[in-house]
Amino acid sequence: MVVAPTFFRDLDGGKKLWINPADVDVVTDERGRPTGATLKADGLPVVIGGTEKMSKSKNNGVDPQALIDQYGADTARLFIMFASPPDQSLEWSDAGVEGAYRFLRRLWKTTYDHVQAGLVDADFEQNSLSTVQADLRRKLHQTMGKVADDYGRRKQFNTAIAAVMELLNAYDKTDLSDATGRKLAQETLESIALLLFPIVPHIGQALYAELKPGQDAGVQPFPKADPAALKQDEIELMVQVNGKLRGSIRVAAEADKASIEATALASEGAVKFMEGKPAKKVVVVPGRLVNIVV
Repeated sequence: MVVAPTFFRDLDGGKKLWINPADVDVVTDERGRPTGATLKADGLPVVIGGTEKMSKSKNNGVDPQALIDQYGADTARLFIMFASPPDQSLEWSDAGVEGAYRFLRRLWKTTYDHVQAGLVDADFEQNSLSTVQADLRRKLHQTMGKVADDYGRRKQFNTAIAAVMELLNAYDKTDLSDATGRKLAQETLESIALLLFPIVPHIGQALYAELKPGQDAGVQPFPKADPAALKQDEIELMVQVNGKLRGSIRVAAEADKASIEATALASEGAVKFMEGKPAKKVVVVPGRLVNIVV
């Protein structure tokens, strides 16, 4: 069910004139909460009603064609699929549509910049990656598995899109300027185009065609995780002192509890916030964190 805000003016006889949200200017406070609204046509106030399902009777529907004309069909698709799981109500949001549009523009520019620097083959040895590059490739292949599961089994498309957004954030933070990094960038952007193709087919097709000239995204197999990319030699654990985050450590993936405790106790954050006091207790949560109690 798609819901949206309602606006109206009172008429004689207790009736209401329902006004479409597109015809209203809304004033908000510093937290984005609506404090008033006026009709664009005459500048006079209108009453802010509740948020209700889109309907002709409440005149709170959104014209899909106007949205497509302004942003393109893929933006509309991405917003609708990202804003809510299909079994829950979707609250319409112009700001949410803008956010979907900004993400697609960012992905487009990121791909454009990579293509302008020259295409490369996404073929390299896993052990040729730097530590941060290996972290990005691990996240890429973890995302492949998550998106496939979200699409196929869970039918939770919003979390699939969120995972790809997180992947693009990680891509932007990773140095990919060397030869191997360029190959990893190629693999990552090719995969993102295919991962999002079911949601944004027009943009997915266009981006994939630029990354792989002469090839059709619609006939490619869905990206499948590489077990070699998922293997971790090191893991990062958060370090807490009395339950408060004070830093992080990197340890071997197979490190035992004693060596993890010793590394955490010697870390800069722990030493600083323990203030010379002895540890009463050290709790290791495997794969996640170390909490030092003083």
